[in-house]
Amino acid sequence: MGGFRDFLFRGNLIQLAVAVVIGTAFTNVITAITTGMVTPLLGIFGGQPNFNELYFSLNGSQFKYGSVIDSLITFFITAVVLYYVVVLPSDWVIKRLEENAADAQRECSECWSKIDKRATRCAFCTASVIPQVKWGTEVSL
Repeated sequence: MGGFRDFLFRGNLIQLAVAVVIGTAFTNVITAITTGMVTPLLGIFGGQPNFNELYFSLNGSQFKYGSVIDSLITFFITAVVLYYVVVLPSDWVIKRLEENAADAQRECSECWSKIDKRATRCAFCTASVIPQVKWGTEVSL
């Protein structure tokens, strides 16, 4: 019983469970944005098409290719919304943070390691260095 308890409370399992729950909630948000805002917006220009009723029969079996078309359209719209609402802004934020972090660093004159501009001593070779920040200015990370 102790091994099972250890398995349940292992860090990776809990992190995975949290990721699945967050992913499910995030999926619901993106789906709500797509179906509640984007699809009706597209419907203004050409009406909301519904392909669910399209099918063909072969030997008494119905092949509902219309639902596949609807799913592909929904997937495409969702991917576009996800890209412009989540991926593009997060890439912009990450790029800005990396630029700020790069601006806050310089190379040590002795070992060429990256050190903070405010440093008075290199963390790698312990050489004494002169800070490269003007008095009264802050370097944001």
